[in-house]
Amino acid sequence: MSVSGKKLMVLGAGVYQVPLINKARELGAQVIVVSRAGDYPGFARADTVYELDTTDVEGILAAARKERIDGITTTGTDVAVPAIGAVCDALGLRGISAAAAARATEKAAMKRALLDGGVSTSPFEEVRSVDEAQRAAERIGFPVMVKACDVSGSRGITKVLAREGIADAFEAAMAVTRTDHAIVEGFVSGLDFGFEAFASDGHVELCLTHDKYTRLAGGTTISVGHAFPYRADSSLNDRVLHEVEKIVQATGLDNTAIDGDAILMPDGGISIIEVGGRCGATCIPELISLHTGIDFYAQIVRNALGERPDLAYDATVPSMAKLMFSQSGGKVLAIDKDRIDDICREHDAIVSLDVSVGDEVSPMRNGTNRYGHLIMKTADEAYFDEVLHQVEACVHLG
Repeated sequence: MSVSGKKLMVLGAGVYQVPLINKARELGAQVIVVSRAGDYPGFARADTVYELDTTDVEGILAAARKERIDGITTTGTDVAVPAIGAVCDALGLRGISAAAAARATEKAAMKRALLDGGVSTSPFEEVRSVDEAQRAAERIGFPVMVKACDVSGSRGITKVLAREGIADAFEAAMAVTRTDHAIVEGFVSGLDFGFEAFASDGHVELCLTHDKYTRLAGGTTISVGHAFPYRADSSLNDRVLHEVEKIVQATGLDNTAIDGDAILMPDGGISIIEVGGRCGATCIPELISLHTGIDFYAQIVRNALGERPDLAYDATVPSMAKLMFSQSGGKVLAIDKDRIDDICREHDAIVSLDVSVGDEVSPMRNGTNRYGHLIMKTADEAYFDEVLHQVEACVHLG
């Protein structure tokens, strides 16, 4: 089956959707890009543009009907997932259902589904007041995590060590949510790691673990990179696969990429923190492609346009990626492209820059302040970081 000539709607026009848009066009699809108005790079690469907020379910559904689309997808963003589910249900398209999308984007519904489905995850309670949150924390046992239910990243999430901290944590969660509740869940100690999976026709066709690199900026922990595979014993991937199979059954996530966070506990057990109904961001699709040889963006496109994705691979190669940031920001005065090309040849590296001479680079505050990324086949972080510093030195800010 060919996707050439089919219409694919991509929700989001930011830097993380651009490679997906490019791949769809490379495969011959017509690409309809939906995003709120702004200076987003994906607009220039689209065949058709709709300036709609990606949370505007009714507006997106109307546009999808008007364009008679054959598929709808995104990558790297949670807020668009409910609209994808609604469109897939309404138009009978291959992809995540509205019910599964709700469980993958609302933390209370997600935790309830995971626990009911026997997935290894910490206990939780849904709360609507400081008093309820305090009582829930005492029942669960400190330390606990207090979380807003409908936002991503680290917003509205607080670790609380004692009863006295609950009120501030609850208020912080409610300050960023559009719901009338938050959750209190048990804190799980151990090592953070991530996993990426793909469910197709009810089966888990791919499951990979990865390391995560983060930095603190403006009081918020932001993701700055990943490495495949996660450096743990070889049985971890099989154990994660077992949990992902339960996640698929518990949540209904199907015909979609799955992004997840988990904890490897000191006793070797796994606790699932959360899951998302889309592929992860921060170079994860590129890393999967480098790590396995699978053209992962192509499989996301083909899946959305009605094909069963081909996710088979024979071997893996350790692969790492990190974003490039500036602590102070500034204007791009010069870029030594020849030197960057030399570095890429010397180290078999892949560099992508989001900026040109004359552009402004914002100080590092969140993941959107990136100005590029570096990807390499390596498991040596010190070696990677040295190459990253060489590349960063080629972008002159003032």
